[in-house]
Amino acid sequence: MKLSIDLSEGQVERLRDEARRLAVEPEQLALAAVADLLASQGEDFDTAAKYVLEKNAELYRRLA
Repeated sequence: MKLSIDLSEGQVERLRDEARRLAVEPEQLALAAVADLLASQGEDFDTAAKYVLEKNAELYRRLA
């Protein structure tokens, strides 16, 4: 899937500077940042859901 986003000039410069520092293309850096964001949010949700389910297991058993 292709995605197009509008960045301010300041954001473009920061992206280019960071990409240069890391020796990657700006597009590669942006893709890595999005992938990291999506992965970390999924892990956070899974951890929270597991905690709630374990914490309330007895209550759920009684309500069933």
